[in-house]
Amino acid sequence: MKNVKFSRRSFLKAGAAASVASLVAANAAVASAAEPKAAAQENGLFDGMFGGKTPKYIFLFIGDGMGVAQIQSASFYKGTVENNGAVTPAELSFMKFPFVGSVTTYDSTSFCPDSASTATSIASGEKTESGVINMTPWTRDVPFETIAEKLHSQKGYKVGILSTVNIDHATPAAFYAHQASRKNYYEIGEELANSGFEYFAGGDFQDPRGGAVSNYDMAIAKGYKLVTTQAGAAALKAGDKALVIAEQRADAAAMNYSIDAAAGEWQLSDYVRKGIEVLDNPNGFFMMAESGKIDWACHANDTAASIHDVLEMSNAVQVAVDFYNQHPNDTLILVTADHETGGMTIGFTTTNYDTYLTNLTKQTMSFVKFDSIIDTLRAQGASFEAAMAEAKKAFGLITANDADAANPEYENLILTDYELEGLRTAYERSMTVGAAGQGDMTQRDYELYGTYQPFSVELCHVLNHKSGMDHTTWSHTGAPVNLYAIGAGSDQFTGAYDNTEIYHKLAELTSVQ
Repeated sequence: MKNVKFSRRSFLKAGAAASVASLVAANAAVASAAEPKAAAQENGLFDGMFGGKTPKYIFLFIGDGMGVAQIQSASFYKGTVENNGAVTPAELSFMKFPFVGSVTTYDSTSFCPDSASTATSIASGEKTESGVINMTPWTRDVPFETIAEKLHSQKGYKVGILSTVNIDHATPAAFYAHQASRKNYYEIGEELANSGFEYFAGGDFQDPRGGAVSNYDMAIAKGYKLVTTQAGAAALKAGDKALVIAEQRADAAAMNYSIDAAAGEWQLSDYVRKGIEVLDNPNGFFMMAESGKIDWACHANDTAASIHDVLEMSNAVQVAVDFYNQHPNDTLILVTADHETGGMTIGFTTTNYDTYLTNLTKQTMSFVKFDSIIDTLRAQGASFEAAMAEAKKAFGLITANDADAANPEYENLILTDYELEGLRTAYERSMTVGAAGQGDMTQRDYELYGTYQPFSVELCHVLNHKSGMDHTTWSHTGAPVNLYAIGAGSDQFTGAYDNTEIYHKLAELTSVQ
């Protein structure tokens, strides 16, 4: 079995290198040039094949759905907004890291994989089917042990698992659960309680009462403090064993999109900061923090919501960087994605070689929050004109006869007749088919609106296009993703490789079996 595993790994490494060599040349190779590696070797951290200092503190950040375009759009947005519209990118916290790799994401089912299989590859170093969590493909009868489980049981590391979506969602679950289907939510919750990991934080369970004993009571019985308020989370201290369910939640009981978060509402960076405090101990810790709603925003082609969640993930990584600056020889920080979502592109037909990313500052809420406004409009039987008044508040889009049409702030936000007609059609669909949960939508409707409220996503599309942004799909793509690394052992993560190698590189660095 060990030889088979080694053979498969060698094959995957060769395939990954061949498939992304041309892509990595323009991106990863530049950032992982010889100078930072030489400097790291001078500091005594690395010696060829890893023979340096084993990281005591490991942070693994996963931006779900965060491809290169998601990162660059956030960088460009931040830079242009901070520089009065100038074409000036801004550096996100992890873009400064000295080592960068390019990672393939396909699974045993598809080149356009899902989060269960891709997170499994990262967590356990094994390929499986889309929809399966840490189980052998096809037979689904042999579980894979994850890097988090091995560090916990073999090395005494404390473990924290964080997510802005549900704590039993595919990506966080891939570090502690083993299920033939990612939809076995109740069973995943049971595995969470039995994991023994010290810190969980994020959105709520999806089926907490799917059995005789609730997932909450299971966790409490295993010694977890169940925390459901922000004040309770703030009161946690080192040595606590905690399951934190975010107090402020939105769609599907996940955390709010960053664009929708109220002032003072805890976001991913706050839970990372608290996690460092809770997990502090002499043996070290492993923390996986997922920004899961980047993926959800990109599924809906909501560029602005995606950008704000990428920026918040950058804030969360900065918390880890601050910790790294205090423990530079003992800390490893990795930032990557499980896959790309939405086929995001920077550039659109009608904007040609230009972008107008400052237009996105006019979007004040996510598509999900605007959905609730549509529900109210539907209940009121509101006119299209009334709906467009709400659209101006939420997306900044106006008609040519609007009072702000002569305002330079709205110069690129005036709707053409073609765009206005598309919005009118989408609104009519939201007033009829949208109310029925999309059940009667045609293939053409799906191509235009996916499974979302037609009016919400059409508003996103129009604003995206006016800003110079677009998407190709409501689903995932097979594009490779980047991995950014800093700290002890970080030079092992350069080059082109498969996502299964993330696990193997971590296993080698920490000597787990």
